[in-house]
Amino acid sequence: MSRERKKEEIKETAVNEDTAASPVQTEETRQDGEPKEEAPRDLEKELAEAQQTVADGRDKLLRLAADFENYKKRMDRERASMMKYAGEQILKEMLPAVDNLERALSHGRGEGGDAEKNLGALVEGVQLTLKSLQSSLEKFEVKPIDSIGQPFDPNRQDAMTMEASDTVPASHVISEFEKGYYYKDRLLRAAKVIVSSGKAES
Repeated sequence: MSRERKKEEIKETAVNEDTAASPVQTEETRQDGEPKEEAPRDLEKELAEAQQTVADGRDKLLRLAADFENYKKRMDRERASMMKYAGEQILKEMLPAVDNLERALSHGRGEGGDAEKNLGALVEGVQLTLKSLQSSLEKFEVKPIDSIGQPFDPNRQDAMTMEASDTVPASHVISEFEKGYYYKDRLLRAAKVIVSSGKAES
């Protein structure tokens, strides 16, 4: 009996030790197994930051819209100014021709002296003026149309009349009333021409 009693005491002691150790083990397992708790969120702070971000974006958008409006107004003013003074450069180029004509006329009207000499000075002045004008036209890419002796082209020439010609073939230009011009690749003015009807009938 004493041996059995001893065995029971040993069993009770082991059970007590297991029971005493169990809470410690459970506590360690709980601490290791559970995730750490997150720090509490400050919702008011997050809301304030979000509102500040929205306000900054709105402010940037308003500034951008104001800059764009100012840009549009400036472009409108510049466009209006360009349209108003679009011919300024062309007129500057024409002024030397006016000067040459005035000089030619003053020489041609000179009192006294040889009339033939005055006429020669007038012709020379007109020739200089014509060269000056032609040079100005070339700067602006205005080019004359060669018509005389060429086949008649209704797309760039207006026939004023037809004449018989022994030297110019039929449907070719004999002479011009007015020279035609191109501005870059566009017809600026059609030439007014006399067209050959061929050899005169005998």
